[in-house]
Amino acid sequence: MKSISEIRKDYQKGSLNFQETPELPVDFFQQWLNAAIESQVEEPTAFTLSTTDDHGDPVSRVVLLKEVTENGLVFFTNYNSQKGKNIDANHNVYLNFFWPELERQLRIKGIAQKLENEENDKYFYSRPITSQAGAIVSSQSQILEESEDLQKAVDKLISEPERIKRPDNWGGYIITPSYFEFWQGRPSRIHDRIAYSKLGSHWKKSRLSP
Repeated sequence: MKSISEIRKDYQKGSLNFQETPELPVDFFQQWLNAAIESQVEEPTAFTLSTTDDHGDPVSRVVLLKEVTENGLVFFTNYNSQKGKNIDANHNVYLNFFWPELERQLRIKGIAQKLENEENDKYFYSRPITSQAGAIVSSQSQILEESEDLQKAVDKLISEPERIKRPDNWGGYIITPSYFEFWQGRPSRIHDRIAYSKLGSHWKKSRLSP
């Protein structure tokens, strides 16, 4: 078996020209997201969301991006989940997108805030009925008794669609970014890194050493 320390990959798929990158990070992000979707990478909208728990320890998990607006990035979850409770206590979050097929990584720092109920309803009822039912029967992050059959509960709820209503504890967050860092793999580990920092109402763009 090959030693982990011997695993190597020489990144060859792209480069970043500082002068040619957009002045606004959200425009750059949209370019990269579109490229990931068009390239049919696995789970192009998936990102690692990092929060902090009651002890100040970091907690990470993968969630799916559902919308990009001029105000921020949107995802949906159960507000009573671990991530929801973490965000209630500390609105500062970190996002990490990784598209290995394109040899790209993107880190984003921001503030997470709950969406309005109107927006939550709009997205909830646009989902497949199976997903709606799944959100209702799941007490996310809570201990699940072995005897509980969630699939049976979902099937029963689907058979009575008039009972399907968005739970009050299910909805979205919008993350307002204050920092973006775009990483493009390069040969010899001389990677390209371009960072955007929010200064008041303006963004400052910088090139970082690999």
